[in-house]
Amino acid sequence: MLSKILKLVSIIIFFLYQNSLYSKTTVDVDFNPKYLSNYLSALLAYDRQNNNEAIKYFNSSKNLVKKHEKFLKQYVFSLVLNGQVKDAIKQIKSSKNKNSANFFEAYVLLLVDSLQKQEFEKSDLILNEFQKYQNDGTYQFVIIETLKSYKNLFETKKIDNNVEQNFGKLSLINEAFQNCYLENSRAKSNFLNLINSDDGDYSRYLFFYLSSIIKDKDLETAKQIAQTIDELENNLLVNQSKSWINNSKLELFEKIFSCQKDENILSEFFFLISNFLASEEKFDKSNFYFNISNYLNPKFYFNLTHLVENYYENKNYDSAKEVLKKFNDENDVFYWYKLKKLSQIIAKQQSSEQALSFIEEKFTDILNPSVKVIFEMGNIYKNNGKFEKSIEIYSIVLNQLDEKSESYAEILYRRGGSFERIGEHSKSDDDLLKSLSIKPNSPYVMNYLAYSWLERKHNIDEAINMLEIAYQQRKNDPYIIDSVGWGYYLIEDFINAEKFLKRAVELMPFDPIVNDHYGDVLWKLGRKIQARYYWNNTLKLDDVEDEMKKNILKKIIKGV
Repeated sequence: MLSKILKLVSIIIFFLYQNSLYSKTTVDVDFNPKYLSNYLSALLAYDRQNNNEAIKYFNSSKNLVKKHEKFLKQYVFSLVLNGQVKDAIKQIKSSKNKNSANFFEAYVLLLVDSLQKQEFEKSDLILNEFQKYQNDGTYQFVIIETLKSYKNLFETKKIDNNVEQNFGKLSLINEAFQNCYLENSRAKSNFLNLINSDDGDYSRYLFFYLSSIIKDKDLETAKQIAQTIDELENNLLVNQSKSWINNSKLELFEKIFSCQKDENILSEFFFLISNFLASEEKFDKSNFYFNISNYLNPKFYFNLTHLVENYYENKNYDSAKEVLKKFNDENDVFYWYKLKKLSQIIAKQQSSEQALSFIEEKFTDILNPSVKVIFEMGNIYKNNGKFEKSIEIYSIVLNQLDEKSESYAEILYRRGGSFERIGEHSKSDDDLLKSLSIKPNSPYVMNYLAYSWLERKHNIDEAINMLEIAYQQRKNDPYIIDSVGWGYYLIEDFINAEKFLKRAVELMPFDPIVNDHYGDVLWKLGRKIQARYYWNNTLKLDDVEDEMKKNILKKIIKGV
């Protein structure tokens, strides 16, 4: 984008120069250099993700819409990214230059508008125009075909089986919502099939399943399901659903979403498209479709966490903070999410110490925090190197869990890791072994315990056996690969050690421990120049502890 802007600067300078010469003999009443200057400012603001400022400059250079075909597209994108979807639609409709409005997203917005107003004849005309984009890419084709199916659903109140719907899980999701829209009993089984799917996390759809059975007044089933929801294993929306059911706030389900509302199920479709684009790191386009989703159903404001994550990943922290203002303590699960995310932003903009101080203060203000909140506070302490505090918090969580549950095994694993970091190896081993007794052959627990044993040169044969079992389950996990390689190194099988450690470096080229290990095995194989290269490279990496630096400097001189 920046290179395009710099190119535009050159064009503008040239154009202004030419115009100043031309103006001596004639006057172009349509041209005003200020329009071009404002347009350039708008593009620069857009590139900085400052949509408010971009819109201000676009508004000041609207006369260019007739002369610059891309102007309208950039203006529309800025409006939508700023949450002004209705204004964007208005601008497209008022454009007299048909070529300016001839882009895919303009047709999406016009179709959304016609479906909202139930102007189905207009919808058909727009869908016909859409056909020229069918070969532009996968997501465009999916959008066209899915919107076609929703248009037919809203108009005929029937599911049109003639529309292309072979889109894997997306087709199943659309089928679930369309059956739910028609109040067809198959909707519940559709949602259950998604929830129980083995090829991905579709736990989000438990919210919609619960919503449908609550609508049918099957409150006992809803309560029974809520009791089975493990707070430590589930996402924000599912945990908030559990909280509402436990606190008898059942009316809130339909308040934020109803299958029988056209706009609500359209909103959920655009939310899916936004997630798909975010997974490909196309954050601007993801935010574009998210804002359409939010425009269609602003009451489902929990979805705003997706927009926050997009802003955060794109380092647009100020915009993330603005969105977070919309979360309050009425919904405890999402309020805690807000506090955690603000803490992460403080760490990025200020320091880790200030971030920890902020979240500690907010945590102490929470009355009767849930086991999930306490657990995550333990993780925050651990991630900040406060291992004694994390042990204290994890112990509180363990007292609230079933000793045979997988969650209990998970907390033992985390507490065991904290014990290991402060040198309490006996307690660490006890926790990790007990975790494995509850959940045998857990690859990450075996990896942690085995690596700890290797570091202490303790139970080496058993450690290597554990690592081989872990490796068979996670053959592409760089941490496990590194551990296996280090195990071979310690029993002086340097050929196998080099094979695994080389692979670990390929997968994690910026990890200091992996690079250090690879340098060690290269030295043992007589490849001393390469060994020193990797050790020197390790010193340049981030997060290298002082003790490691001292050891590496010694190895560079004396070897291993």
